[in-house]
Amino acid sequence: MATDINKEILVDMVSNKTGMAKKDVEVMVDNMVDVITDALHQDRKVTIASFGTFKVTHRAAREGINPQTKERITIPAVNTPKFTAGKRLKESVRNQVTAEAEPVQSEQV
Repeated sequence: MATDINKEILVDMVSNKTGMAKKDVEVMVDNMVDVITDALHQDRKVTIASFGTFKVTHRAAREGINPQTKERITIPAVNTPKFTAGKRLKESVRNQVTAEAEPVQSEQV
């Protein structure tokens, strides 16, 4: 099973791919996250071509029911971040073949 990628592994992978120092890549990753976060805080959309779009969605206040007491409650309005994958990312993930889905080929002796 493939391992998940956290920030440390991401920095290592980008550093290996670009030849840049890990410390420099980590600063770039932190700054990129900060810029995206600040833009979303200002209710701005961030689009990275062929990768995807980060934006804020606004969910209106609504009525709900507390499942324990069955009492009606008001769920407050909330802003939440949303990511929509771009075309190239979607196609890449769709075309990914998992090990379980690959047909097993037997060798003939």
